[in-house]
Parts: sequence; structure tokens; C-alpha cells
Amino acid sequence: MLEVRQFRYSADNFAYLIYGEKEALAVDGGAVHEICAFLAQKGLALLAAANTHAHPDHTVGTLELARETGAPVLDGAGLRAAGTVTVEGVAVAVLKTPGHTMDSVCFHGPGFLLSGDTLFNGTVGNCFSGDLAAFYRSIVLLMSLPPETRVFAGHDYVRDSLAYALFREPDNAPAIRAYQAALDPALLFSSLAMERAVNPYLRFDEPKITTLLMEKGMPAETPEERFVSLMRLG
Repeated sequence: MLEVRQFRYSADNFAYLIYGEKEALAVDGGAVHEICAFLAQKGLALLAAANTHAHPDHTVGTLELARETGAPVLDGAGLRAAGTVTVEGVAVAVLKTPGHTMDSVCFHGPGFLLSGDTLFNGTVGNCFSGDLAAFYRSIVLLMSLPPETRVFAGHDYVRDSLAYALFREPDNAPAIRAYQAALDPALLFSSLAMERAVNPYLRFDEPKITTLLMEKGMPAETPEERFVSLMRLG
């Protein structure tokens, strides 16, 4: 059974370890000293360090972590080509999720998703790639995962994200309040079911979202058009 350990670093970034009884994989390992201390405490060997994408706020600790532990750094292109990474005999899927950047990936293991800057708790990432169609396909892929999947994001933006969700869908306030009440700042994650209940960028099939977009004169005929319009709406 694999576990996920979350580490805060910088203003709002998250680093992660996916680990079992003896081995661990670091993802976006910016909290270098905290990660090394946890590895020592648990007697874990670091198999490798990986990243969800190449933005410097996510790669900032990767080389230092590799130097401190002797673990290799997994090349992003190699990860995307392989499609999986094995931790303690358990395959963790490397999902290609272009949109935020074209090299973005998410790590999907039993019951969890490390979603980087593709899917946040309550919102989605900026489309720095400019390819909103690719971003839509990535979000649809993540939405196809089991609803109980725990979502561990790359940043803590949840307060502002829920305020925006309430602004866009004031009638959805009971679901947004329930979502907020379920969060634990000490270990921040949601579930895909929770995201589908409140995250406006995953609610592009909701009738009130369609009505909102049509009232603003934005394309809303297909799910992809509605997602793209929501992203352009801001």
C-alpha cells in the first residue's frame, strides 16, 4: 500500500513523497530538508526525484534532493514516454496532461492523484501553453478517474478558488461550504467528487454554467466550448 506525504515550501507550493515501507518517490521536491528528514525518520530509500512540469518553482529542489540522497532525477520526456513509475512494486501511472504547460504530467496511484498545476483544489491552472483544447482533454481525462480519488495539488490556492467558485455560482453555496468544512490545512487535499461538486472548471456541463456563458455571449454549445469559455472568462 502506497502513502502520500505532503510538504509545504515557499509561499504556497507543495512537495510530495509517494512511499511504501522501504521506498519513496519524490515529486516536485522543493522541501529538500524536510523530505530528507522524513526519509531518515522512516528508513526510506529515495528511488528517484521527479517533477510534474518544468516550471522553476517546482524543480527548485530536485537537483539538491538528488545530491543529498544519491537518487536519480527522472527526465520528464522519459517519464511521459514510459507512462508509469514503479514504487515498491506498485505501478504509478504518469498521465500526460498538457495545458498548463505542454510537458505537464500527473501521477495517479491507488486512490490518489498528484495533479501539479493542472488541477488545483477548487480551480485549475493557467493555460500557459496556449492550447486550451489540450487542457480540456487533460481535464476530461482526470474527471474519468474514480470519484473517491484524493487530489493533491501543486499549490494551496484553495481560499481564493472557493471565493471565485461562490462568485460564479452563488446558488452552489451549500456545496462550497461543505467542501471548505471538509478540508484540513495540515494535509490539504480534496476528492474528484468534491471537485465536480464545486470547481467551476469541472462543472462545464451544469445548466447554470451554460446559461451564464450564453448570457455573456460566449460559445457554449459543446462541453469543450464551455470549458474554453470558462477559461477565457477568468
